Amino acid sequence: MKIQTLTLGFLIVQLSLSSCQNQIQEKQKTVKDSTEQINQSTDSLLTKIQSQTFQYFWEAAEPTSGLARERIHIDGEYPQNDQNVITIGGSGFGIMGMVVAMERGFISKEEGTERLSKIMEYLKKIERFEGAWSHWYFGDTGKVKAFSEKDNGGDIVETAFLAQALIVVREYFKSGNNQQKIVAKAADDLWKEINWKHYTNGQNVLYWHWSKTHGFGMNHAIQGFDECLITYVLAASSPSHAIDTAVYNQGWARSGQIKSDLKKFDIPISAKHNAKPGEVGPLFWSHYSFLGLDPIGLKDAYVDYGEIVKNHTKINIAYSAANPNGYKGYGPDKGWGWTASYSIAGYDAHHPDNDKSVISPTAALSSIPYTPKESIAFANYLFKQLGDKVWGKYGFYDAYSETENWYPQRYLAIDQGPIVVMIENYRTGLIWKLFMQADEIQQGLKKLGFTSPDIK
Repeated sequence: MKIQTLTLGFLIVQLSLSSCQNQIQEKQKTVKDSTEQINQSTDSLLTKIQSQTFQYFWEAAEPTSGLARERIHIDGEYPQNDQNVITIGGSGFGIMGMVVAMERGFISKEEGTERLSKIMEYLKKIERFEGAWSHWYFGDTGKVKAFSEKDNGGDIVETAFLAQALIVVREYFKSGNNQQKIVAKAADDLWKEINWKHYTNGQNVLYWHWSKTHGFGMNHAIQGFDECLITYVLAASSPSHAIDTAVYNQGWARSGQIKSDLKKFDIPISAKHNAKPGEVGPLFWSHYSFLGLDPIGLKDAYVDYGEIVKNHTKINIAYSAANPNGYKGYGPDKGWGWTASYSIAGYDAHHPDNDKSVISPTAALSSIPYTPKESIAFANYLFKQLGDKVWGKYGFYDAYSETENWYPQRYLAIDQGPIVVMIENYRTGLIWKLFMQADEIQQGLKKLGFTSPDIK
């Protein structure tokens, strides 16, 4: 009787353990299925954003050149004679977006090759300034459109944004079919013709502008930290017109003065921003140079660029949580991210110390490699809470304000382009891999004393 009782008890324990194990397995399966659904949902969301935003550079490209229009207004008139103006820097972002589009199947490689061939021919024909392009051109005529009175010549920063893309195209197509190799060769030739050294004006610093009529009259020295790091990296990497290391150290790095001990929201800024004392700049400073240049683990003798761009983004998120002005729709899981974009009164370089209640979707979306959780939460907030108010033909509109009930249906190339590229860098690292593998970039970074997991 005692044995039978023990046996029955043992069976009950076994059945109980088996039931618990089944419940655990069911819970694990439920968690796994839920995680897979979240991952699939996020993938679909990111693909939707990339594919629709890319159409700005594909369907809406200026037809004569194949390059990106400076702006597209769905809701109204353009500034005078502006509808066919193309942007060199924004076109560079769009060209990198074409590589993403080919890889993801938004367009075929044949379509991409044909468009890029047209673009290379156009870039070869239009006027250049010691190998550099101007900021703007009239796409239909190829004539320069002056950015300002003395800024009617070469813009070495906009040129750098384009050159970054030329190297990416070359690396992507260099082992392709005959037509792709022709495009790769054309991109390589254009990149090597840029006379970076000329833009030092004989000094140990790069100057932003040079004009045939005004020379270096703009007198704008490029110093860190802002969106221009890529200009120095390319200038040092050039196989034909390279700058000396001293130009980087004394110019961009300010002989070490680029370092900063400043903190905001107890988050280190790490680099001196080209802003008023105590302020951080707009978030595009942490995007434009890093579409091809991988900042993660990238360090020179002075600063850690991975830390700089991540902390710059985290400061924006902390500011949205604090929301000192009590603006509507702010928060780490809602609206956040301040950069240069359209604003309620024209155009403005928004940042936490220059907040007009205007949020620019490109700021958070292009920061996705640095803060994926918050960037994805922001994208979901836009779709679920604001919908068609902020989403249109070419992706999210440039800017909005819930506080002012302001939802203009306008786009800018320089804001749409980084969204496509940086989402891809978060997902696969594609553009970072292509750019960082280039032999001359490897050598240029070593020359400047950089270390990075990408440097072989």
